[in-house]
Amino acid sequence: MPITMTIYLVIALLAILVLASAIRVLREYERGVMFTLGRYTGVKGPGLILMLPYVQQMVRVDLRTLVLDVPSQDVISRDNVSVKVNAVLYFRVVDPDKAVIQVEDYMAATSQLAQTTLRSVLGKHSLDEMLSERDKLNADIQEILDTQTEAWGIKVTNVEIKQVDISEGMIRAIAKQAEAERVRRAKIINAEGEQQAAQKLVEAAQIMGEAPASMQLRYLGALHDIASDRTNTIVLPLPTDLIEALAARSGQTGAPSK
Repeated sequence: MPITMTIYLVIALLAILVLASAIRVLREYERGVMFTLGRYTGVKGPGLILMLPYVQQMVRVDLRTLVLDVPSQDVISRDNVSVKVNAVLYFRVVDPDKAVIQVEDYMAATSQLAQTTLRSVLGKHSLDEMLSERDKLNADIQEILDTQTEAWGIKVTNVEIKQVDISEGMIRAIAKQAEAERVRRAKIINAEGEQQAAQKLVEAAQIMGEAPASMQLRYLGALHDIASDRTNTIVLPLPTDLIEALAARSGQTGAPSK
């Protein structure tokens, strides 16, 4: 009787172990890729999954958005500047069967592909474009990665370049270039101001030439400005019409009489 009870206990224990190995519970964001005797037989989940022990195997796949940190890469830009660039990649699995069957380790494969793509895309652009057109570069890298990982059942949702590290010598060169650019713009603005001022002076001279009375008003304004200045010496400018009148009278006086 004790031997029989022991046999029953062993059989019950084995049955419990077999039943436990045959039951799987998958969360809402998980899927199970099923293999029966080594052959792919479908995707199951979420919820309670029953499988035949030692006949069927299941590989869990997470469908949530995954974050992959792309290590810092040495990149030589189009204008031969050496920089270090790192990025972050957001992607998710949309076809669990492809992610398991088509590639050995989709996380490692996506990481390596992101590193090579980052170097390839940034190497086609200059340093100024890396610093000023980061959104465009992110979109280009995302499009390339999304196209190449589609065969693995992966959807790349976003790529962000985090940091572009430049050497100290290049930082000083960029600062000098920016300073030279500011000086150039200041000179251009000053020259444009001089040109506009000269044009206005020419227009004012033409208007005064057409209306002599305006010259008298200008003369009175100059006298007012001089009177407000506390100086010991005051020089009074003579109106041009007065000078012309004096010159004409002088000519008439000096002419011989008939």
